Amino acid sequence: MKKLHILFLCLIVGITVNAQEVDRSKFIKDSLDIYINKALTDWRIPGAAVAIVKDGKIILMKGYGIKELGLPGKVDANTLFMIGSNTKAFTATALAMLQAEKKLSLDEKVTKYIPEFKLENKAAGEMATVKDLLSHRLGFRTFQGDFTFYNTNLSRHEVIERLGRLKATYPFRTTWGYTNAAFLTAGEIIPRVTGKQWETYLKENIFAPLGMNNTLALTAEMPKALNRSVPHTLVDGRLTAIPYCNIDGLAPAGSISSSASDMSKWVMALLDNGKVGGKQVIPAAAIAATRQPQDYVGSVEHLSGETGFQLYGLGWFLQNYKGRRLVMHDGGVSGYVSSVTLVPEEKLGIVILTNTDKNDFFETLRWDILDAMFKNKNYHYNDTYLKYEQTNTTQFRAIDKKMRDSTLLNLKPELSPGKYTGKYVNDFYGSLEITQGEKNNELEIRFEHHPKMFANLQPLGGNRFYVTFSDPVLGKAIFPFFVKDGKVTGLRVKVADFVEYGSYDFRKVEK
Repeated sequence: MKKLHILFLCLIVGITVNAQEVDRSKFIKDSLDIYINKALTDWRIPGAAVAIVKDGKIILMKGYGIKELGLPGKVDANTLFMIGSNTKAFTATALAMLQAEKKLSLDEKVTKYIPEFKLENKAAGEMATVKDLLSHRLGFRTFQGDFTFYNTNLSRHEVIERLGRLKATYPFRTTWGYTNAAFLTAGEIIPRVTGKQWETYLKENIFAPLGMNNTLALTAEMPKALNRSVPHTLVDGRLTAIPYCNIDGLAPAGSISSSASDMSKWVMALLDNGKVGGKQVIPAAAIAATRQPQDYVGSVEHLSGETGFQLYGLGWFLQNYKGRRLVMHDGGVSGYVSSVTLVPEEKLGIVILTNTDKNDFFETLRWDILDAMFKNKNYHYNDTYLKYEQTNTTQFRAIDKKMRDSTLLNLKPELSPGKYTGKYVNDFYGSLEITQGEKNNELEIRFEHHPKMFANLQPLGGNRFYVTFSDPVLGKAIFPFFVKDGKVTGLRVKVADFVEYGSYDFRKVEK
């Protein structure tokens, strides 16, 4: 849901590099293992799994590294990874299958299937179709509302209801914006039409027929699996194992866990128009429907200097590269990022799974493999992106050090700590409670819909505090309090862009 690079979109940054004319024909067979193992070290990735299929055959399916930092268990082709927003293609395909069976229409209004569905823009809510949900064109900004929805205690019904209260950033159908709650809403059409929950329908109609026997539909199932990887992230520069997130409230947008082996079966079926061993498991019309462009995402420029644009179908990004059409998606949830790439005309598919959310290797490997398969020049995507990451990390650490050094000065806030404590509300999110921390002048926040998470606030002087979330995926930030006539009136909350780009203004409740 990388989160989408997550729950997460990553457009390709253009830069000119010197590319050498080299023979790439033996890269997959002779050099890929060396490449991947070096990249795991460079990006500090505990484990990864990769599958490459071509012309209906598996030419690589392998695990690399370990399942959990500090433990000996090695990743293999059947090790489970959370795939985040690569779940979306399953949801879109399931709905397209139901359309092929004439049980619904993707062009029908959402309210036909979910009568209670509405948007803050009343007319938009009445006009919105299933395709609008599946192509991110409701008018919301990318990730808008996700702090409220991601890894929270809200049910699917509550997420849909709350989406109806979120004020869109843009007019309806004018600007593409990645909306996880919209995909949840689309997925909830499935039980309205079939009488079966989204997860049950996928298991019975996609996972089982394709032989994806180890794949899990819900995040709650992941900790119980025997052959599973563990999520990791960087905490103050240290690679750290973190708890599994629970995003089953957004399940159709990003809750699936799968393996290189199972994902290869999914990819091979999609590349063979839905057939498995001659049997039509997924209607060809359903696959074609998901690949029809629905909206313009943005322009892209590759390291080769080639420029183009990216479109969105239903659960898939669409773009051209070196004269070929790519059908692709990234996925990210806490501790995981992944990518799936299809080149239908070449019958080529690439699956890359990793168990840390602080790497771009899942993306760069895709492009380096494509260049090798297409016999292109070597544009060194991984090396170039690694340099970007190292520069960004250095800059972030410098900022973090500056903030931490400021907190060590024991700067007093403008008001006494007790003045900042109390209940605060945001009409969309709900409430939070601020209490005094254990240390002098520090504060602590507890959030209504994130009961397992808290935030520690250290004063920076004035009415600004440096905030560290107990969930490292939410990052670090500076929270300003709003003060008028010596009284605190509100607070601005900001989490990591990985979860949501925008901020939330909470108003203080008078006692």
